[in-house]
Amino acid sequence: MRALQYTTIGEAPRVMEVPDPDPGPGQVLLQVTAAGVCHSDEYVMGLSAEHYTMGLPLTLGHEGVGVVAALGDGATGFEIGDAVAVYGPWGCGTCRLCAQGKENYCQNAAVQGIRPPGLGSPGSMAEYMIVDSPRHLVPLGDLDPVKNVSLTDAGLTPYHAIKISLPKLGAGSTAVCIGTGGLGHVGIQILKAISGAQVIALDVADDKLELARHVGADHALLSNGDAPAAVHEITGGRGADAVFDFVGIQPTVELAGRMVGTEGDVSIVGIGGGKLPVGFAAIAYDAAVRVPYWGSRLELMEVLELARRGQIGVETETFSLEEGPEAYERLHAGKIRGRAVILPNG
Repeated sequence: MRALQYTTIGEAPRVMEVPDPDPGPGQVLLQVTAAGVCHSDEYVMGLSAEHYTMGLPLTLGHEGVGVVAALGDGATGFEIGDAVAVYGPWGCGTCRLCAQGKENYCQNAAVQGIRPPGLGSPGSMAEYMIVDSPRHLVPLGDLDPVKNVSLTDAGLTPYHAIKISLPKLGAGSTAVCIGTGGLGHVGIQILKAISGAQVIALDVADDKLELARHVGADHALLSNGDAPAAVHEITGGRGADAVFDFVGIQPTVELAGRMVGTEGDVSIVGIGGGKLPVGFAAIAYDAAVRVPYWGSRLELMEVLELARRGQIGVETETFSLEEGPEAYERLHAGKIRGRAVILPNG
């Protein structure tokens, strides 16, 4: 079969011929319908040889949906032909957090060498993929697989971050989204769907701000040094009740710290490497700073239900498997509107 693989440190991914996978005991074989392209992939492929630990070659793709093609011995809960979404943050399934469905925070994954698909295990950018357990599948039902594949990360990740801050986002509150691309434009919709907050969107590009307005942002501002004053003016001097930084580089993290109000939340979702100093007089009184990661399996079910009700949707551009390297080039250049989706089987 064909797979889009990262084969050499520092080089672009390539389409390779690899052996067809066979499901082992307890595993599920999927014929992949769609696979999402993510900045996390870019981050991984940008690591130096010294810091890269995921093995080569690596089949990319941690956002995936498909149809059950075969079941390994003992795999139950699904039938051949079922349309499913892959829950990406695989864990041990037995620790205290996994027992709550929070495999994104598994306490044993690192020690046991458990890796998510596309981030250590073979991912979804292939004609077929192996899912290690049926518990890492969620029924897709009648949802369009291409339009909704990115919800497995670009929906789940902001949803998880926003749910943590929901007690602070009632009527009359304000939420700020920094970055309105792949994650941010979905985050805006989630905020409008499940909170009472007005939403202020920040980005550096006019087309991204137009997208933010299109999906429901109440205000769309350029992400620059003037933004904190504008946020304080919009909020009557209070500052934001929650700031979600979907970029995470040092300048955006610093902006988040300047915009959050007393008892507000700063969630650094993007993996740009920025760090926010916390201490007396460094940030608003009693503000909390969090670094959420992905989300639980139950939260993925909830995200898909929001999509099923028409409350959220993902702007997508599609690419064939052969066009995968081009999709990453355009992502790096900031030329993807919303999310890029690869169709490994056409």
